[in-house]
Amino acid sequence: MIQTQTEDIILVAAPTPCGERFIQALQARKIPYAALVSDERQAAAMERLGVERLMWLHEEEERTAIPDFPIGDVYIFERSLPQCCRYVQACRAWTAGRLFVISHRCNPRMIYRGLGADRIVLTNGDDVSFLIRIPDSRTTR
Repeated sequence: MIQTQTEDIILVAAPTPCGERFIQALQARKIPYAALVSDERQAAAMERLGVERLMWLHEEEERTAIPDFPIGDVYIFERSLPQCCRYVQACRAWTAGRLFVISHRCNPRMIYRGLGADRIVLTNGDDVSFLIRIPDSRTTR
């Protein structure tokens, strides 16, 4: 089980098939989560998956509203470098929980770490549900 407080919501930016499978794994385990989206196409894809709670991060706006629910761990699935960087920067300000970036490319990992990602997961697969079981080894932030 994920090591977050009971009231914390996991936030997932899932613009990739791998991210969609991760959301399905959270749903199967009945773990509370919200999806981070930045456009109508992403929102529609999340709604088709049955996502009930969406958090909007509008690309054109300089400032984004603070979430109205407590955020625990964050999982960001990389589709593009600029979008992923924006997500990491925004989400780092919203949580003291762990922030994962899941990528198929190894080049930008130091960029993401510099922006506040705790862990960068490089994968060629489409199933990273094993991340749900990773214990938190950090003692302080």
